[in-house]
Amino acid sequence: MDSVVERLDSSLLALAERVFDEVRQATFDGVGVSRASYGEGESRALAILDTHARAAGLCCTRDAVENLVISAPDEPAGPVVLIGSHLDSVPQGGNFDGLAGVVAGLLILLHYRRQNIAPPRPIRVLALRGEESAWYGKAYMGSLALTGQLTGIDLDLRQRESGRTLREDMQSLGIATERIEAGEPLIDAAQVEAYLELHIEQGPTMVARQWAVAPVTGIRGNIRHNRIVCKGEGGHSGAVPRWLRKDAVLAVAELMTRLDEHWRVLQQMGMDMVMTCGIVSTDPKRHAVSVIPGEVSFSFEVRSQEHDVLERFHRLMQEECERIGRSRGVEFLFDRQLYTAPATMDARWVERLSRACATFGLDMEPMPSGAGHDAAVFANAGVACGMVFVRNDRGSHNPYEAMDLQDFFHGVEVLHRAIVTD
Repeated sequence: MDSVVERLDSSLLALAERVFDEVRQATFDGVGVSRASYGEGESRALAILDTHARAAGLCCTRDAVENLVISAPDEPAGPVVLIGSHLDSVPQGGNFDGLAGVVAGLLILLHYRRQNIAPPRPIRVLALRGEESAWYGKAYMGSLALTGQLTGIDLDLRQRESGRTLREDMQSLGIATERIEAGEPLIDAAQVEAYLELHIEQGPTMVARQWAVAPVTGIRGNIRHNRIVCKGEGGHSGAVPRWLRKDAVLAVAELMTRLDEHWRVLQQMGMDMVMTCGIVSTDPKRHAVSVIPGEVSFSFEVRSQEHDVLERFHRLMQEECERIGRSRGVEFLFDRQLYTAPATMDARWVERLSRACATFGLDMEPMPSGAGHDAAVFANAGVACGMVFVRNDRGSHNPYEAMDLQDFFHGVEVLHRAIVTD
C-alpha cells in the first residue's frame, strides 16, 4: 500500500491542537468547559469545526437535526463510512470528551485533501449534538433523533437550567420536531457501511495498563431514574423517638447500603454491572440541623452490557424500596424510567482495529466501554460499528482530562488504517 495512504502526516497534529484550544477557549466556563446540548456552547463548537473544515476545502452541511456533516468534495460513490462523536459536554466538563472523535475524523479527511487524492471509500465526519444526559436527563438525543428513536415524551424533557423543553430548544434551531415525534428515520442506514468513533477512555484502565489505544468490544446500557422521592414525615429532632420516626434520610441510606450489597453479590457471580446514585438531596427550604428530614430526592442508575442484568437489578431496587417503605413508614415515588440498550461492536471492525494496533506496534487488548457513546445507537439501529479508545489521564466528566496528543494521533492512525485495509 502507498505510504501516503498508509501513514498520516504528523503535521496534522498542529491543526488538531489549534482546534482543541479554540473550542476550549470558546466554551470555557471559568472552571472547565460547558457545552450544553442544543445550547450556545455546543453551537460555538460546531461553528469552529465548520470554519476549519471549509478553510481546508471540505464540504459542510447540516442534517435534519442540525448535526454537522463534513465530507470531501471529491467523495467517491457508494455506502459511506461515518466517523463521528459529539460536541456537547457535561457542566464544567473536560474538553476532549466527544470533541476528540470529531477532530479525528477531520484529520483523516484533511490527510486526503492535502495529498490531493480521493479517499478510497466515502468518508464523512459526523459532529453530533446532544449526547450528554446531563442537560435533559436523556442521552444520545442527536443520534436517536437521526435514527428515528427519539420519542415525543423525550421531547417534553426540560433543560436543567432554563426549564425549556427539548422540543422548544430544537425548534429554536430550526429542527422540524414533528418528524422526530413521528419516529421518522432521518438517515438511510442502508447507505452507511459503518459508524466509527474515537473517544477518550473515561476510566483509569488504559493508564494503569499503559495502553495508548484500545479497540472497544461493546457499550454498557443503562436504566435510570432522574428523580426518585422518598416521602417520610418531618418533625422536631429532639422530640420524636426512634420508633416513631419516619426519617427519609435514614430510609434512603438503608436503601443505598442494601443496593451496594446486591451489587457486590452479583459481581461475585460474574455479572457485569455498576450502580450509581449521583444526586441525593433534602429540600433546602425545609432542611435544618434540628429537623427530621421528611423528604429526600435522589437519582438512580444501573449500567451493564446485559439487558437481563439491568432488569434484574432494577427489580431488586424496587423490591428494596417496598421493604424499606413498610419497615420505616416511608413511601418511594418514581419518575419515568429511562432505558438505554447495551450495544455490541461489529466483530469485523474490532478485528480490523486490533490488526491496525498490531501494525503500529501498540500494546493493547480489546475492552468494553462502561460509559455510553453514540456508537451504541447506531449499532442498535443495525449499523456496523467500531470504536477506538485513547488513553486519558485523570478521568472524564471533569475539567482535568489529560489526553496526550501523541496518544491521540496513534488513535487516529489506527482508525484510518482500519478504514483503508480489509
